[in-house]
Amino acid sequence: MSTLFPALTRDPAPDRPALRFGDRSLSYAELAAAGGAVADRVRAARRVAVWATPTLETAVGVVGVLLAGVAAVPLNPRSGDQELGHILRDSAPELVLAAPGDALPGALDDIERYDIDVRETVDRTPDDHPDPETPALVVYTSGTTGPPKGAVIPRRALAATLDALADAWQWTGDDVLVHGLPLFHVHGLVLGVLGPLRRGGAVRHLGRFSTEGVARELNDGATMLFGVPTMYHRIAEALPHEPALVKGLSTARLLVSGSAALPVHDHERIAAATGRRVIERYGMTETLMNTSVRADGEARAGTVGVPLPGVELRLVEEDGAPLTSYDGETVGEVQVRGDNLFTEYLNRPDATAAAFTADGWFRTGDMAVREADGYVRIVGRKATDLIKSGGYKIGAGEIENALLEHPGVREAAVTGEPDPDLGERIVAWVVAADPQAPPGLEELADHVARRLAPHKRPRVLRHLDALPRNDMGKIMKRALGEHV
Repeated sequence: MSTLFPALTRDPAPDRPALRFGDRSLSYAELAAAGGAVADRVRAARRVAVWATPTLETAVGVVGVLLAGVAAVPLNPRSGDQELGHILRDSAPELVLAAPGDALPGALDDIERYDIDVRETVDRTPDDHPDPETPALVVYTSGTTGPPKGAVIPRRALAATLDALADAWQWTGDDVLVHGLPLFHVHGLVLGVLGPLRRGGAVRHLGRFSTEGVARELNDGATMLFGVPTMYHRIAEALPHEPALVKGLSTARLLVSGSAALPVHDHERIAAATGRRVIERYGMTETLMNTSVRADGEARAGTVGVPLPGVELRLVEEDGAPLTSYDGETVGEVQVRGDNLFTEYLNRPDATAAAFTADGWFRTGDMAVREADGYVRIVGRKATDLIKSGGYKIGAGEIENALLEHPGVREAAVTGEPDPDLGERIVAWVVAADPQAPPGLEELADHVARRLAPHKRPRVLRHLDALPRNDMGKIMKRALGEHV
């Protein structure tokens, strides 16, 4: 396999921009030197933890660990003591990398600390480990069904995903990416930092997301924007009042949303104001990226596009039998196969075995429908978003999108709960646009029935002040039960 970062390991350009975080930046030559210094320090380790703040140090640390052929374990600085303790016991890192001055929690006291100096240099161009199966990252899942599991992601998967996205998005070294995503997750770290560096392009990280920051960078030469639906919702809300934001988005080459479904009404508001359509892609920690709307394809709102080059994707029935035809209506579980997959859950051979079929397909747990032309639409998680009501299999996602089209709804989530007649009844959790005049159940049920089908209308309505969300903006549906 070729090197992960050709622009770093083959006479890096002294002036070519690589990373910028706020007013701090590094050229490719400076990144090669700083990353090479980290690589020299960690080369003898097996796994190295990185305190993954949205800073230049985190990017340099992860790049240096990868240049050394060692596995990086990104740590979420907002993890609680119990979760962090579990991750450290499970991954057993020999070192923890951090920015100078970072206050680390007590759980890290017994692990040797190395402060990253982004201006440190080495006398030689850094090497890059060639073995494609060498672990590159151990990224911990959200732990919704138990303690977080460490997905071991090999270098082969990084290269396969980033090259497939380059094909789908026509991504080159001339692109400049702007985003404000956290760096302890696949979206912000792999796509948002390692992606531009593999292409030889540049990334400008906002540190903290703001619509003003997005407008500033897009109007100053950035060509691509990555975000999650919460960010794009804030953008859609700000567009009528921020002409600089409209201008910046209008000139961007590519606007990409991921990590959760982007509501159709936000798609339409952004397109109407800017003439640009946001494209969506679909992936997860264990698979990196599986599908995307292509830059040269139709940006069809509500879909995540087609399988990426090198990715096989199929939908299966509850008994595991593959669907034999795709009609855009029949719901099945997504299974994928390809070089983009992780190798194992660290120290969990039982969970690893359960995640794969006998012939190597990964069971994603996501439910979807597929159009005859290959476009995929995710309708939810099998565990929380597949509702079986009145003999129908219903995906929560399409009902949520329909609810969000109602002017009285600001946020919406849909779940199922036991019903003696229907099996499960559809429950709508709604944050009202005007808390003093929230829409009623009959009004919302009729609204959904007109857009979808009568059997998809909510039977129960619960109003909330806000929906529980994680760091990536995903709604935590299991936490909704606490509000009953």
